[in-house]
Amino acid sequence: MTELGIGIGWRPEIAEAVEALPGVDWVEVVAENICADHLPDSLTRLRERGVTVVPHGVSLGLGGADRPDPARLAALGEKAVALGAPLVTEHIAFVRAGGPLTATPLLEAGHLLPVPRTRDALDVLCENVRIAQDALPVPLALENIAALISWPGEEMTEGRFLAELVERTGVRLLIDVANLHTNHVNRGEDPARALSELPVEAIAYVHVAGGVERDGVWHDTHAHPVPRAVLDVLADLTSRVSPPGVLLERDDDFPPEEELARELAVIRTAVGIRSGRAMGVPPDEVRARVGAAHAHGARSLVPAPREASLLIGAGARVSGGPMPAAAPVVEEPVTEPPAPRAGARQRLAVTQAALLSALVAGTPVPEGFDTRRVAVQSRALAAKRAGVVAKVAPELPEILGKGFRPAFLAYARSRPMTGGYRRDALDFVEHLLLAGRPEDPAARRRLTEWWQDRSGSRPPGRATRLVRAARHALVRR
Repeated sequence: MTELGIGIGWRPEIAEAVEALPGVDWVEVVAENICADHLPDSLTRLRERGVTVVPHGVSLGLGGADRPDPARLAALGEKAVALGAPLVTEHIAFVRAGGPLTATPLLEAGHLLPVPRTRDALDVLCENVRIAQDALPVPLALENIAALISWPGEEMTEGRFLAELVERTGVRLLIDVANLHTNHVNRGEDPARALSELPVEAIAYVHVAGGVERDGVWHDTHAHPVPRAVLDVLADLTSRVSPPGVLLERDDDFPPEEELARELAVIRTAVGIRSGRAMGVPPDEVRARVGAAHAHGARSLVPAPREASLLIGAGARVSGGPMPAAAPVVEEPVTEPPAPRAGARQRLAVTQAALLSALVAGTPVPEGFDTRRVAVQSRALAAKRAGVVAKVAPELPEILGKGFRPAFLAYARSRPMTGGYRRDALDFVEHLLLAGRPEDPAARRRLTEWWQDRSGSRPPGRATRLVRAARHALVRR
């Protein structure tokens, strides 16, 4: 198991801050945001300094009913090689549904959605993971995701589901403690039980992130400071195993460099908890120390001299020292998992397509799901689409002003994403222009020019409009 240390998610918006932060041993980059043959200069400089860079995929959809796309696997592998990464990571999630298995239009979620914890889903996931492992040039680790909704008729807890996945495939785990907290608030699942059931010795590294609670729902935003509750889950995990790496994720509302440094320092303190417990420090005192660090920032993180020497002697990271070593893992031959049971992919495809259609195309909510939670998830998906489109096509908010967001949300209610976000931006603009919007002639002219520059054609004629209208109607059925 590769020792990683303390890291932070690399994002273009905070690239300079990440390079300047002290004590950063490694970074993680969203794989889909980089090109293997043209790495960002900042990542190149970090690699030259000896900082490990791990690509983190978000689009494979290994929990989906379809087998992994060979082109996506090849692209992820190329980025791992270009970065000299010791491993790659992805998610236990589905991100698209429909298509040939269901004879329905292919729909894209634009987000990570939970896999049902059933035997069918586990069989399909295991086969997909083995396909990915065979195609990738480095080891693979998979992350547990946060969810707003629960599947009806689940047959396993999250811990047991992960344990069987590891047992059958030998895949490593990327445990996101913020996601365990999210699922505790949203689905009533006990993080301690999940940690007690999963094979902690298979953990490749750990994610820590912030979120916010609104109306009883926890939103895993990655745009807020890490809360005390998430640090408590991290403390529980580190009392069971010394993780090879711990990484802070931040994806939006980026704070000043000093605040990022304080959060990393708090995480270092939490990672040292296992050694504190091993020295006989009462658990309440350990939690109190983390609470003090969380409340007061880096100023309260320096241990007393005697404690520091004990922590260093126990192998904990205090200031640039080595990370605690992971428990030795005895590699055993992994037997080939059985193929999915007859019809498992088909059954999973139908259920996932029905849920995703309800989330992004306004079709009825499948039986057994909480309709209120599905509505919350649907709004969250639309809001994310709007936010990402605004980033990949920043000219659109500039042209449309305050009208961009409400116009996009109205568009997204009945028009699911069937391609990537750049395609989504083009389709959105086409939709506005066909409706004669925006009303301001100057804005409409600028929008038309934007669309023509990127689509390479003139606005569609009447026949094309009729075909597309029929397609939209079919998707909504």
